[in-house]
Amino acid sequence: MVFNRKIAHINLSNGKISQKIVPKALRAQYLGGRGIDMHLLYKHMNPKINPLSPENLFIVGVGFLSGIPCLGSGRCDIAAKSPLTGAVGDSNIGGFFAPELRFAGFDHLVITGKAKKPVYLLATDDEITIKDASHIWGEDTFEAQTLLRRDEDDENIKSLVIGLAGENLVKFANVRTGMKNSAGRTGMGCIMGSKNLKAIAARGTIPVKFTHPDELIEYCMQMNDMITSTRWSKAQSRWGTMIIYSNTNTTGLLRTRNFQLNRLEDGQDLEPENIDRYSIGTSGCYGCSVHCRHRYVLREGPFAPLFGEGPEYTSLGAFGTMVGCKKMETILIANHLVNKYGLDTLETGGLIAWSMELFENGILNEKTTDGLRLEWGNEEAVFDLIQRIAHREGFGDILADGFGGAIAKIGKDSEYYAIQVKGMSNLHSDERPTPSFALGIATSTRGADHLRSRPAIDMYGLPEDTLKEIYGGPVADDYNSYDGKSRMVWWQELLYAVTDSIGTCKFQTVFCAVHAPKWEEFSKLIQLATGMEFQKSHLMQIGERICTIERLFNLREGFTRKDDNLPERYYKEPTPIGLPVARNKKIDKEKFKKMLDEYYELHGWDKDGVPKQETLKKLSLDNTLLNLS
Repeated sequence: MVFNRKIAHINLSNGKISQKIVPKALRAQYLGGRGIDMHLLYKHMNPKINPLSPENLFIVGVGFLSGIPCLGSGRCDIAAKSPLTGAVGDSNIGGFFAPELRFAGFDHLVITGKAKKPVYLLATDDEITIKDASHIWGEDTFEAQTLLRRDEDDENIKSLVIGLAGENLVKFANVRTGMKNSAGRTGMGCIMGSKNLKAIAARGTIPVKFTHPDELIEYCMQMNDMITSTRWSKAQSRWGTMIIYSNTNTTGLLRTRNFQLNRLEDGQDLEPENIDRYSIGTSGCYGCSVHCRHRYVLREGPFAPLFGEGPEYTSLGAFGTMVGCKKMETILIANHLVNKYGLDTLETGGLIAWSMELFENGILNEKTTDGLRLEWGNEEAVFDLIQRIAHREGFGDILADGFGGAIAKIGKDSEYYAIQVKGMSNLHSDERPTPSFALGIATSTRGADHLRSRPAIDMYGLPEDTLKEIYGGPVADDYNSYDGKSRMVWWQELLYAVTDSIGTCKFQTVFCAVHAPKWEEFSKLIQLATGMEFQKSHLMQIGERICTIERLFNLREGFTRKDDNLPERYYKEPTPIGLPVARNKKIDKEKFKKMLDEYYELHGWDKDGVPKQETLKKLSLDNTLLNLS
């Protein structure tokens, strides 16, 4: 059963390991995955610590429904205090690791301390062992996984690993599993590196017994049919998340040359169908019927032969539109390099694009960039900088500390050009025409973010009656409008918090597809899998509890309302090109403030974004609950 899975507390400094069953009361409050991780992080970590100190926690949490045969249920959550932002550090990762950790008997690992030498953790049936990783330290993320399987003489070993970027404490280093899956955001790979933790490997044979297995399988088949019948899923199965580019670039919703333009002219080679020149098939995560990522091969050029998976829409922007590169092959090479070294693709591309605009404006020059001419479209400079960042060499060492550290070294006049919130780079989307998206990136607890609250269906022009039915209140059907958009952001934020806690894929819920699983379907899946009963209102309250405890974490670390803001360029510079619906748009600062007030009110927070006492009481976020294990 799910309920016999354990939390393991592992101290790498002294080698002590303890285990206990995850309390059912904790399940009732947070489900699993991100929810329980956030509770553990808030409860067990002292405020104001240095994220790179041994005191920081590194937490891995399996989703509550991980292992069911639908909705891409192979996901787990990784959390710590972020070395990039100093705020909530949290990232979600798919693939096959989460179910394997659950089969080994564990749903949450809470890791503290620092090993004296490189180590990896091995989770097998109800047992965790700390093992020497000296021979793996220095290997890239692909080779590290191969060596772990060889060490354990088991091809079925699944592992979370870091690459050179994590070992070198790049503040946006990620955690990887398989060829493509990445916990990319907030620098979780840097935390592993700071603890001398190269990898976490899992292999288990303990069966997961569901409460109503026959009915669960039948309902999962219905969920798979529900997903694969949507137009979004059909397009995603064919071209992955790159399909978004066709619409956003045509309209003028992509930031290009950092933030100078909002459409890439002559960007036809980045259209998703051009992946067909390199693709040898598609693959998917555990429990996924969509199979959204391509496996590709480059047979020519200086990096050939090269085999990779992807790329996602984020890589298309990070190494295409934002830096002015227009060839699909450039994207595939850069995507492979960041995966090899273990770097967040989005943060890497954002920093390189920012550097190019600084170079163009004379704030940087060849002397400060080690002779690199950081000009738009210079793919060689992009490849070079990726490698310099991972190795912390020269100018790459400056960028390796993220926007906060780089601005401090380059100078205050560089800050205006940084497209970031709370120290984290934004996606390559341009939110000036879309106030709902703008509010979402400003308010996300972990920094500029498209995966915490983005209401992508705002772009569809749905009837207002339909939007009211979904969101429970009035919402304007025009995505340029500010009316009701705070409600959309709030609702999606709760839904994604629960999605991350049950361990299913966001793309297989109400994100880009209206007729996709949400509260009611989640409720039935939980009941069939675990026997626990949650109504829609209960699940929404769990989402609210998770968002609020993340808010409490950030408040404790010194973040305030002023940090829920956009870069000044959003308010000052109108979009120069695109279709009429996207051209000459900027965010109205006063209307944005009103949206922010409405967003706080929906959460039950005061005008400063501080949760009200009655909200904390309603959510049981008092001292009693925070003392739960």
